[in-house]
Amino acid sequence: MTTATTPGPFRLSATDLLAGFSVALVLIPQAMAYAELAGVPAHHGLYAAGLPLMFAAICASSPFVQTGPTALTSLLAFGALTTIAEPGSQAYIGLAALLALAVGVFRTLIGLLRAGVVSYLLSQPVLRGFTAAAGLLILASQVPAALGIVGVGDSVLARALDALAQPQHWDMFSLGLTGLTLILMIGGRRVHALFPGVLCAVVGGLVLGHLFGYQGPTLGPIPDVVFPPLSLDLPWSRVGEVLVSGAVIAVVGFAEVASIAQTYAERSGRPWNPNREFISQGLANLAAGLASGFPVGGSFSRSALNRLAGAKTRLAGAVTGLTVLVFLPFGELLQTLPRAILGAIVIGAVLGLLKPGPLLLLWRQSPAQALVGYATFILTLLWAPHIEYAIISGIGIAVAVHAWREQAVEVRANCCGDSLTLSPSGVVWFASAPKLRQAMATHLANRPDIEVLVVDLQAVGRIDLTGVLALRELFESVDIGQIRVVGVPDHAQRIVTRILPKYLHLPTAQTSAPGKIPQTRKNSQPSL
Repeated sequence: MTTATTPGPFRLSATDLLAGFSVALVLIPQAMAYAELAGVPAHHGLYAAGLPLMFAAICASSPFVQTGPTALTSLLAFGALTTIAEPGSQAYIGLAALLALAVGVFRTLIGLLRAGVVSYLLSQPVLRGFTAAAGLLILASQVPAALGIVGVGDSVLARALDALAQPQHWDMFSLGLTGLTLILMIGGRRVHALFPGVLCAVVGGLVLGHLFGYQGPTLGPIPDVVFPPLSLDLPWSRVGEVLVSGAVIAVVGFAEVASIAQTYAERSGRPWNPNREFISQGLANLAAGLASGFPVGGSFSRSALNRLAGAKTRLAGAVTGLTVLVFLPFGELLQTLPRAILGAIVIGAVLGLLKPGPLLLLWRQSPAQALVGYATFILTLLWAPHIEYAIISGIGIAVAVHAWREQAVEVRANCCGDSLTLSPSGVVWFASAPKLRQAMATHLANRPDIEVLVVDLQAVGRIDLTGVLALRELFESVDIGQIRVVGVPDHAQRIVTRILPKYLHLPTAQTSAPGKIPQTRKNSQPSL
């Protein structure tokens, strides 16, 4: 696929207009549903779906990533704020905007410092465990709304179980609307990838609710505004309470963006830049905070729709945001929309996260990594709503498992006459250096009569300062005629040359067999 005819980044095409408008029809109800998931009034979802998308288009490197409210980012925001303010209150709304600004600052700084590689800190086991648990929590949070009742409990799972345990109180109309919405969303995609299932569900719900006099929970009053209320009158004195969560959301939420951009870059042959995407997402969140919104990220479903609808440049996202802004004055038309439909929209969007296969498959691929994934899954459920703690813990467990596995160092020995060649393999770093020295000392103790020691480092994957110092201390503690270091990998040349210069093998003698090295008197070393 060639890119010669691809429009420039600021050349709007007809397909960009179509794609942007198509995504907006899905985004408007989704944004309102995700706002409620985040704990803010539904119309604030529209504030987070207008300006942020237009700001994101300024620096985006991928033409396909659609920014805005997402289920995962909304759940992270809810977890960060629900214990420090009452969801839906003015204090909570202000903190949500402040959290968006914090996320925006962190992401923008990461991009400007060209530190986009931090997005790779999340290993696949951590991501699989977290997303599976997060999907379950999001699904559970919508169960009461889908059933038309209010669950009782101290956690999302408790309220969902309480709602499920009261079938006598289920509202059949709400349950029917939930089922109809899911049928339109899931079944519609099987009919055609561009089928507007969400839009049909919203319009159908409004019509049915009006015809049959629906008495269940609805969205309620929506302010009649022409433009999002821009303000920096935020609870700045409480910024310390959202900084850690802002940093976590900045990195964790970006995993969605990175996955989307990478997937479509591979399919389209158009590369993406993680640093630019960090800046793009940072600007979007800064705009969301300024516009009384909440943290935003990249959406898998809307990005897929954007590409299928023919998006050619990042301006398609700007068109989506502009369409939402144009719709704002007409938001009151959705006041009678049943909340059951919003709950079903969220459920339909996260069903893809509930597939247990990738998580269960980890055990066959690597039991140690499977434990990382399972631990992250369990901790996410146990620590809800503070799921950001589970992410941090998952990263810590993954690093610990990696460090534990990297401690294994093998040392093969090969004797030839009065010469002994020791060939370590693995990663030689501060945690494995003591084991390396002990293993080499054991081999030397078994051959006290050798005159030549050759240490071949060609099988060493990596060696740090502590590892090289351990080798020098070992060399200086033994009484051997000649000690030579050969096979130094390119990545270790500089550090080995600095610390072990007198032990390095002469370039002209590198082809000599270990057993053919001329013997010299004790403690003599080869000259360089």
